[in-house]
Amino acid sequence: MSTFQDLGLNEELLQGITDLGFETPSEVQAKAIPILLNEETDLVALAQTGTGKTAAFGFPMLQKIDVSSRTTQGLILSPTRELCLQIANEMKAYGKYCKGLNVVAIYGGSSITDQAREVKRGAQIIVATPGRMKDMIKRRLVDITKIQYSVLDEADEMLNMGFKEDITDILSGTPDDKNTWLFSATMPREVATIAKKFMNSPQEITVGHKNESTSNVSHEYYMVNARDRYQALKRLADANPDIFSVIFCRTKRDTQKVAENLIEDGYSAGALHGDLSQNQRDIVMKQFRSRQIQMLVATDVAARGIDVDDITHVINYQLSDEIETYTHRSGRTGRAGKTGVSMVIVSKSEVRRLKSIERIINKKFELKEIPNGMAICEVQLMSLANKIHNTEINHEIDKYLEDINTLFDETSKEELIKKFFSVEFTRFFNYYQKSKNLNVAAGDPNREGRESSGSAARYFINVGEKDGFDWMKLKDFLKEVLDLGRDDVFKVDCKDTFSFFNTEKEHQEKVLAFFTDYKHEGRFVNVEITEDKPSRGGRGRGGSGGGGGRRREGGSGGDRRRSGGGERRSSGGGDRRRSSDDRPTRSRRSDGGDRDKGEFKTTHSRSGRSRRKD
Repeated sequence: MSTFQDLGLNEELLQGITDLGFETPSEVQAKAIPILLNEETDLVALAQTGTGKTAAFGFPMLQKIDVSSRTTQGLILSPTRELCLQIANEMKAYGKYCKGLNVVAIYGGSSITDQAREVKRGAQIIVATPGRMKDMIKRRLVDITKIQYSVLDEADEMLNMGFKEDITDILSGTPDDKNTWLFSATMPREVATIAKKFMNSPQEITVGHKNESTSNVSHEYYMVNARDRYQALKRLADANPDIFSVIFCRTKRDTQKVAENLIEDGYSAGALHGDLSQNQRDIVMKQFRSRQIQMLVATDVAARGIDVDDITHVINYQLSDEIETYTHRSGRTGRAGKTGVSMVIVSKSEVRRLKSIERIINKKFELKEIPNGMAICEVQLMSLANKIHNTEINHEIDKYLEDINTLFDETSKEELIKKFFSVEFTRFFNYYQKSKNLNVAAGDPNREGRESSGSAARYFINVGEKDGFDWMKLKDFLKEVLDLGRDDVFKVDCKDTFSFFNTEKEHQEKVLAFFTDYKHEGRFVNVEITEDKPSRGGRGRGGSGGGGGRRREGGSGGDRRRSGGGERRSSGGGDRRRSSDDRPTRSRRSDGGDRDKGEFKTTHSRSGRSRRKD
């Protein structure tokens, strides 16, 4: 087993390592540090979050730069403010004995003037988020023309967040002969493109397999009806009394809603998402690190700065749009040699996405059942018993013992224990004694019970891909404006100029009433109930619900008239095949094609306005 001394680090860095309590290098450190110290080379390193990547590039950069010079020689780009600050603080800790070292963090949300002043004092290393760094370069507040070493940390996440253009612009302003070190958990096509453009014959090291999840994390999934997702979350929390977890949601709105519900139900929870101010985010993270918050509900972007080693569980309340994101989520637990559990709550329609994730992480998901109420009561009771057994006695209560003994003078030991534990047990028993079984039996993952039960209403809406929507964006738009839960809008089918979606019939009046007089970006949005009709001549899409029977007559401002079973105009050509809202791809491209007359029939409408662009 190698030591940090064996890697070739100088005495100043070894002193810092000793102070930090590091004993042996991690696998990525053992592989990367000797290469970066002994060679002037580009490097691509693939390793999971929590494996020590910052030290893997941090120690070589600190040893190679000239701390006696005030010139900026090292640039580290990271996706979020939290991660930027984390890396900067770690670099300062590594180099605490490097006299004259100045590491400056550059990020949005803080004074750009103060950051520019710090850089001007002489910053050998800058750690920055791409957006703020590009802004400072544009204002000529930093000089990166003499950069010798550049690092792209969490490269896949930066590109996923839309920083490709910023990264390209920044790196284009650095010397061609610099060394570029790219560290990433996954290797999607966009990362490979950046590597090819800005790196010269890079060496590659991989810890595990590409995109593979760490072996310290077990992967479980729980299958429930979509409407029972939140109840399932609560049961998983109750079944793990010592849980210290991050719960992932897709959107900021869902993140806030789940956190608020948990708090209302008595859990120590908090939300972390982009709509919070930086001060609010700092407070939430401080509470989470100190364990005042036991369940942190977060979006993928906001969670990038979470650097906590003791997280016991990651709970995927909703799967991300990007399958590769699961690798980053599960990497929040099982860090620093500890073990962890990654849980996924899914409906039947989402199970097949797990197969895609399994291929990426090279791990199998184990199907487990949401525990029933009595099992949770037992777990909670024994947890309380263990806490009491292990509690140190506070002798300040000695002066009250006489009164307490008098109160229980006629109570036996067995009865006293029963009374004591009944305080906690009764609370859970009363809540769970009539609880239902939340588990759903495995079946055809391509069909949801809501469809086959006939309880769903299907709608036509006159917006589509030309309006900037794909199926996921349209689903988010609908649940936002209608104030519905994510799973209340389903089977979204986005075409070129129009789309379809389903809700339960109980929401039908609400949907139609809302879109009676609604404009989106200056254009009236029309929503109609549709009814399936057989398709003719083999064209079209029979039996899946489709467009209404009204059409626009005349020019762009003309009136719309009812034409039962009539034709709806659309652009393009070819078949229209069924497209489900639970498919792994992020968008739906329309195959085009006019619909045959009589294929669909409008049965009800609440909008009488023209569909036109004002």
